[in-house]
Formats: sequence, C-alpha cells, structure tokens
Amino acid sequence: MQKVYIIEDDEGITQQMRQALEKWRFAVSSVADFEAIDTEVKQCQPNIIVMDITLPYFDGFFWTQKIRTFSQVPIIFVSAASLDPNAIRAIAIGADDYLTKPFSTAVFISKIQAILRRIGQYDDFTDTITCGNYSLSIVTNILQTPTNFIKLTATESIILRLLMLNPNQTISKEKIIKRIWQNGDFTDENILNVNISRLRDKLTQVGLKNRLTTEYGKGYKFIS
Repeated sequence: MQKVYIIEDDEGITQQMRQALEKWRFAVSSVADFEAIDTEVKQCQPNIIVMDITLPYFDGFFWTQKIRTFSQVPIIFVSAASLDPNAIRAIAIGADDYLTKPFSTAVFISKIQAILRRIGQYDDFTDTITCGNYSLSIVTNILQTPTNFIKLTATESIILRLLMLNPNQTISKEKIIKRIWQNGDFTDENILNVNISRLRDKLTQVGLKNRLTTEYGKGYKFIS
C-alpha cells in the first residue's frame, strides 16, 4: 500500500483528501508538528507528499527545499494561491506538480496516480479487494462471486472493506464506527448493528454465509 503524507493546516481539506485517498487504498498520514515536518517525513518514508504553500511557522517552499536535501520523494503542491508565479517557483525548487484550490477529488487522485505511475510506483494499485474467489469493488461497492453479485450500500462497503483488508482478525466496533465517521457518515452502535445485520443478509445471498462472525464483547471478524 502506497503512503501519502499530507502537509496541510486546514483540517477540513485534510479530511477531504484523506477520504478520497483511502477510497483508493492509499495509506494516509498528516502533519502532527508543523515545526518538525522534515523529521516526520524521514520517519514516515512516504511514497508521495501533498504540500500546501501557506503553513504555520514556515511555508511549503521552505519545507520542500528542506526535504530535497535528503529525499527525492515526489511532491505535489496544493494551494489557493494563483498558479503563476507560485507554480513556477514550486517546480523550480523540486515539486513534481501543482494543483490549485478548489479542486475536484477526481483530479486530485488522478494527479497522484499519474505521478506515481510516471516513477513506476503504481503497478500494484487496484480498485478491487480480492479474497479467494470473490471480490469487492471499492468504487462501485459491488461484491462479486464466480456465480453472483450484489450491490452494497456505501456504509456496508466501508465495513466489509475494513474487514476484508484484515481477514481473520477481530475488528472492534469502535474502529469500524470511527472509519465510517471518517467517510462522512453519521453512525453509532445501533446504526452499526443494523448495517452489520444487512451485510450478513447480503453475504448470505451470494453464498458467503457465516463469513462475518461476531466476537462478543470485542467486535467482528471476516473469515477468509
């Protein structure tokens, strides 16, 4: 799984980017300390960096120059500033691309993919999670088996995706609820229980009965 490190001080924008990236199975982390971004990059070892220009303490140009002293990791600038001359300056100091806010998530993801593809780091990407002879599309939310398929709701797909990416491991209700919240949907334990029940019914319809198990007092597990 490719790692994206987001350097952005607007939490709302950071969450929008995180949700879009995680839908495409990127591992995402963001700045914890705006005075130690270079240290965090060294620790994170990301495959690509998303860099805002206007940041606390030092701007994105400063941090890009710092990062370039020890790493050639791709950097894409994202800024509300006008394209010129900031884009020219960004590219000149080592950025790989530039995106002006506001932007669509589709364009954002496409630029990330294009940069990674250009440097040969996109071969392993897929929009499908496969387990045995069945698969889940994280774009269409369709669960496919050799003989059947069924459409899941967005919330059901988020739950199943998390469980399929962690097969045979118990995932707590708290972690599942947090993941659903991160994708912009309200949920609580009662709503989660309803979605788990519906997901079980749909799994049964495509011949995957008993794959989703309840670990009482702990959470849920998907048997691969």
